[in-house]
Amino acid sequence: MNELASPPISLQSDWEIANAAQLEPITTIATDRLGIPAEAVEPYGHTKAKIGMEFIRHALAERADGRLVLVTAISPTPAGEGKTTTTVGLGDALNRIGKKAAICLREPSLGPCFGVKGGAAGGGRSQVVPMDEINLHFTGDFHAIGAANNLLAAMIDNHIYWGNPLALDQRRITWRRCLDMNDRALRQIVSSLGGTANGYPREDGFDITVASEVMAIFCLATSFEDLQTRLSNIIVGSTRDRKPVRARDLKAAGAMAALLRDALKPNLVQTMENNPAFVHGGPFANIAHGCNSVMATSLALKLADYVVTEAGFGADLGAEKFFDIKCRKTGLRPDAAVIVTTIRALKMHGGVARSDLGTPNPEAVTRGLANLHRHLENLARFGLPRVVCINRFGADTEAEIAVVEAGCGEVGVRAILCEHWAKGGAGAEELARAVVSLAESGAADFKLLYPDELPLAQKIETIATTLYGARGIELPKAVAGRLKEFEAMGFRHFPVCMAKTQYSFSADPEQRGAPSGFTLPVREVRLSAGAEFVVAVCGDIMTMPGLPRVPSAVGIALSREGQILGLS
Repeated sequence: MNELASPPISLQSDWEIANAAQLEPITTIATDRLGIPAEAVEPYGHTKAKIGMEFIRHALAERADGRLVLVTAISPTPAGEGKTTTTVGLGDALNRIGKKAAICLREPSLGPCFGVKGGAAGGGRSQVVPMDEINLHFTGDFHAIGAANNLLAAMIDNHIYWGNPLALDQRRITWRRCLDMNDRALRQIVSSLGGTANGYPREDGFDITVASEVMAIFCLATSFEDLQTRLSNIIVGSTRDRKPVRARDLKAAGAMAALLRDALKPNLVQTMENNPAFVHGGPFANIAHGCNSVMATSLALKLADYVVTEAGFGADLGAEKFFDIKCRKTGLRPDAAVIVTTIRALKMHGGVARSDLGTPNPEAVTRGLANLHRHLENLARFGLPRVVCINRFGADTEAEIAVVEAGCGEVGVRAILCEHWAKGGAGAEELARAVVSLAESGAADFKLLYPDELPLAQKIETIATTLYGARGIELPKAVAGRLKEFEAMGFRHFPVCMAKTQYSFSADPEQRGAPSGFTLPVREVRLSAGAEFVVAVCGDIMTMPGLPRVPSAVGIALSREGQILGLS
């Protein structure tokens, strides 16, 4: 195991820390750590690889599953929580205490990398590497997903240009183009301007790639065959008499699947401590289902005794979708859950301004516990044993830490102080032992939040009232009508994928803590017939983000030696 000897971590950027790691050849990680034969490893350079599909098919059919641990978090704040960092640190810690463990993460999107959030490879001494390559382009999966999505869009407009034999109503085209970048100018556009040679002008728009249905299909597909079937089921719009038009009607699914063939193979990299990490797929959790690919998770469970995965943003978003969409569709059954919090974030939920977070304030931490407690209650509804990770920051005081430990103890959950950001796996060994104890206790009694047969509107209301604390939901007449249309088309059994702000249980990002008694406004619903869920768009959430006033991109540059500087 690689132990780092370097300057104090507080003086180094994440990139500098990651760049100091001593990486092993990825073939060594695959063969020595996971038992993957060399012929099944498809290297992308020396430090990245994809795993061959033939080996995956045999592994899925012949091997037993390990134990599955979900890492989730409280509602995110600008103060930071460190869910991905904790996933990496916990995976390293499990290996340190003698467990054969692998981690499963989502691939970073270029939008946040150049926007405000930064990369998604972890932080400090708990990162997956090579950090810069993972954050930028990686193995090209997202480009393939965008190409497949936009091929279908091009074939729609081409079909209309050449006479429209399917009688697709241009006013009822629901398929949007996508781009893996934050670009608010593309949210709503008019395409095909410039004369008859360019086609028929119509309203169109772009979503960010990670919110596209192709991304969701990619992450839920279990084989090449399943991928192509799901792609063929995509509904792109309807005729004037409301008959749905699918990708298979346009004969687009085969070519889309061909573009995704290599991308569907899971990506293998390593942590800074040379432990295996599958990084594959990347839907956002506020506007999509927020989980890494089923292919990667299923394979990892066949190769390791413990698999640690994370689901995006707070437990009200990523964890709920992990359970009600990913586990529902695949039969995955988690054994334990870790919920990550920080003292700083609890202070913000307790009403402290970001500029004042450095001042000790146990009273604000106490107020902020309401957010953590609701997330813990919600996880209990799914029948999972839970443990809290307090991701330590340097300014945290013993009094503030004691508040969290006592507050969690009051609801029967253990809170463990962790220092994996500064110390890597060594800083999370106590957490690893607690996770093993929970996972091997047999206490997990996993259950879904709602049954398949519940009407779609009631599924949305169940999530809002049971998990969010809402009094009810606001369904405009047109939205309620669309849900009835989806049910009449045979999609009542689909789960729902909530699209809302990540910063609050409500649709108002300013309502921190644990608001209750509000009404959740559902602005729009979208049918993802290939991914097999219905998206409920709540409040003002956008499926194409914009850049902030000062985007992270302004601080990124290339050195004379070709090193990428400023990436975080």
